[in-house]
Amino acid sequence: MTMKTIGLIGGMSWESTALYYRAINRAVAARLGGLHSARLLLYSVDFAEIEDMQRRGAWDAAGVRLAEVAGALERGGADFLVLCANTMHEVAGAITDAVRVPLLHIADTTADALVAAGVRRVGLLGTRFTMERDFYRQRLEARGLTVVVPSEADRATVHRVIYDELCRGEVRDDSRVAYRGVIARLVASGAEGIALACTEIGMLIGPSDVTVPIFDTGEIHAQAATDYALRE
Repeated sequence: MTMKTIGLIGGMSWESTALYYRAINRAVAARLGGLHSARLLLYSVDFAEIEDMQRRGAWDAAGVRLAEVAGALERGGADFLVLCANTMHEVAGAITDAVRVPLLHIADTTADALVAAGVRRVGLLGTRFTMERDFYRQRLEARGLTVVVPSEADRATVHRVIYDELCRGEVRDDSRVAYRGVIARLVASGAEGIALACTEIGMLIGPSDVTVPIFDTGEIHAQAATDYALRE
C-alpha cells in the first residue's frame, strides 16, 4: 500500500496538534500493524501571532500567513493538507487558493460523521468565532443539518475556557461543570448531538459528560486524514 504524506498545519494550539499527531499515528498503526507510523510533515505556527490576528479581526492577514505555511508543506512533499484547528478554517479559501494539493476540511468530515450517525439537529461548541461566524455553520447546513448554538452568556463561557485554560493545557473541574450546563441547555433546545468544534474541547468533555452523542471534531478529522492517506 502506498501511503500519502500528510501536511499538518498546527500550533493552534500545540495542545490539540499533539492530539492530532498521536491520533493519526495510532490509527495508522492499527490499520497497518507492526511498526508502521504516519508519513507526515508538521508546521507548527506561533499561536500568539494567530490569536492576535483573530482578536483584531485581521482574517486576511491570517489567511496570508497560513497560505505561506501551506505552500511550505506542499513544497516539502505533502500530498494533502490538514489544518489542525476549527476556527482557522475561516481562511480555508486562502489556503486552497495558494496550493495545488487538497485541503481536508474539518467541517466536511464532521458533517460526514453527523449524517452517518443520523443526527439532524446538532449543538455547536467552539470559539466564539466558530459559533458566531458563518464559515462553519454553512458547511453543516449544506448537508441538511440544523445548527444550534449556545446563548450569548454561554458562548462567552465556552470561549473563555478555550483560550484561558485549554489552549494553555489547563483542565479544570469547575469548567467541566460549566460546559456540562451549556451542553444540557443545548440538549433542552433540541440538540440530538454535540459537535466539539474546537480541537481542545475533547481535553475537557467526554461521553460521560453528556446525555447525547458527542462528536470530537479533532478525532474525526484525524481519522479522516488517516483514511485519506491510506486510500489507494
